[in-house]
Amino acid sequence: MTQDTLTVVIPAYNEEEAIGDTVRRCLEARKEIKNKAQLNDVEIIVVSDGSVDNTVNIAKRFRDVKVIVFEKNRGYGAAIKEGFRQGKGSLVSFLDADGTCDPLEFSKLCNALQENRADIVLGSRMGKETKMPRIRKVGNYFYALLLGFLCGHRVTDTASGMRVIRRSALRWLYPLPDGLHFTPSMSARALLNGLSVIEVPIPYEERIGESKLNVIKDGIRFLKTILAGVLCYRPERIFLMGFSVCLAVSVALAIYPVEFYFENRWIKEWMIYRFLACFLLGSAGFLLLCATTLSYHLSFFGPRQSGQAAFWPAFVASFFEGKPLAVFTFIASAASLALVWPGLVEYATTSHVNLHWSRVMVASFLLLLTCQANVTHVLVRVLKIWQFQSSNQEEIAHSHASVRVGTRRLAKQGLSHSN
Repeated sequence: MTQDTLTVVIPAYNEEEAIGDTVRRCLEARKEIKNKAQLNDVEIIVVSDGSVDNTVNIAKRFRDVKVIVFEKNRGYGAAIKEGFRQGKGSLVSFLDADGTCDPLEFSKLCNALQENRADIVLGSRMGKETKMPRIRKVGNYFYALLLGFLCGHRVTDTASGMRVIRRSALRWLYPLPDGLHFTPSMSARALLNGLSVIEVPIPYEERIGESKLNVIKDGIRFLKTILAGVLCYRPERIFLMGFSVCLAVSVALAIYPVEFYFENRWIKEWMIYRFLACFLLGSAGFLLLCATTLSYHLSFFGPRQSGQAAFWPAFVASFFEGKPLAVFTFIASAASLALVWPGLVEYATTSHVNLHWSRVMVASFLLLLTCQANVTHVLVRVLKIWQFQSSNQEEIAHSHASVRVGTRRLAKQGLSHSN
């Protein structure tokens, strides 16, 4: 037997039709969950989130169930977080009060958590036998696809209302919102912050009573939550994705003019529009690479776990340092000068310029990239100085604290000797 205790939090807002059956099923499942998952105990907490019906009275009828009552509605996430705070389990979980999920599935989730040494286990409701409404199923597929694409880890149900979390992992998940977007926010933060997340298929039944979820309003909120998580933990993914789009479109536009030039050694006048488009897309794409570099260095000041930097952001950041930057600056500057040199010579000797516009445009593009790269390098140097000073201040503060503790101990020892 392990010493783990599982805390099951049931958030409830006006769930008088379902809360009694849900709590009863949880109590009946306690023994089986404890035996199969080898737990020391299973604690059940009901949090009434400002319910104005008979939810609280029904929940209080059951023995061995802790009931927390909010006088006013504070939100789905707020109820779960309060249950976590007052719970005693080293494993915390939650279960929707609407009767859609089977409490017996907690044994599978806990076993999967222990066997895989995971931080979070999601109960995936997206199996073939699910009775989830079609529109919600489509929405869940979309958000799972988006989050998987942005974080590089595939999940099928980002908003599952049944999951088990190690209490030790909460420090990497908080702060979390108070509303219904609590679950997708937790999924996004866990995946983007490098926590170990696995899924276990669970059955899903039709809910009892009326749903509190507004498909459009809460769907937009879910989307904002996922994007906010990406900006908090992995903003470079969005920048790299934007760079990839700019690069692909600009290459597609440039193929024909480049091919035509190598075959005919001249450029058609109408191709200036393609050059302008490539100029804008190329400079925007390079600017996104600069943003990727700055995001990579800013991440050391943020909430991301140490050692969680991805390969590509670190690789891009190395381009703006030392020899790579010096080589790029030299080649780009030399190439831009070579392109416009005939025009400069012609202007110096005749006071007229007949240089083709394509040469001026490419030279301007290369000089712009050089300026962007070197400005980014300077900003990176500033961030490194800040990081160095911050680490030194932490060390100084720690040493001062150690000195104060040592002084107190010496003072106490001297006092005891004098006595």
